[in-house]
Amino acid sequence: MTYPAFFDQAPKIVMQDPLSALLGAATNGIIEYAYGDIVKLAGHSCPTVAGAYLMTRNALKKLYGDALPQRGGIKVEFRDSALSGVTGVIANVVGFITGATADTGFKGLGGQYDRRNLMFFDAPIAGEIRFQRLDTAASVEVAFHANVVPAPATLMPALHNILSGQADQSQKDSFGQAWQERVRQILEQADHPGIVTYSS
Repeated sequence: MTYPAFFDQAPKIVMQDPLSALLGAATNGIIEYAYGDIVKLAGHSCPTVAGAYLMTRNALKKLYGDALPQRGGIKVEFRDSALSGVTGVIANVVGFITGATADTGFKGLGGQYDRRNLMFFDAPIAGEIRFQRLDTAASVEVAFHANVVPAPATLMPALHNILSGQADQSQKDSFGQAWQERVRQILEQADHPGIVTYSS
């Protein structure tokens, strides 16, 4: 797979998954997620996918500090419904990293490691997503603000031209490069205080 270099340069997310450790899938259950892994899951790279990645990464940093976040030990609640806008796309990213699912996840072993009933929608929260540790009940709500990195004025008109069949291959290539350049800039701002905001 050939992809932009910044996929590998974006901040990584490292999780510890007790189930993975038990079953010998990863040494000590340590799993590292890179932005490129998320792109493979989503099938594309865009501000929404980058935002889901950063909301998850930054929320986990708030909840766990320097400790490793526990995959399968986090409840996730979304303000919007699963079918609203891009919520489903974001939920796929969040679930991939945290292990949380609504009802389709692993059923567990001996009453442990159940990944179901950890993801909820239509929650009465102010932020876009609330992450809550199951062990301590500590929680944080996050929201993503893509406008910290404004889109070039030419970006959406170029997309409309492509979708209407009016663009040649050179214009399509230029659009793709400009689109990913914005995503790169968003990921570079991972620790900008305005790109992911918090409430609790």
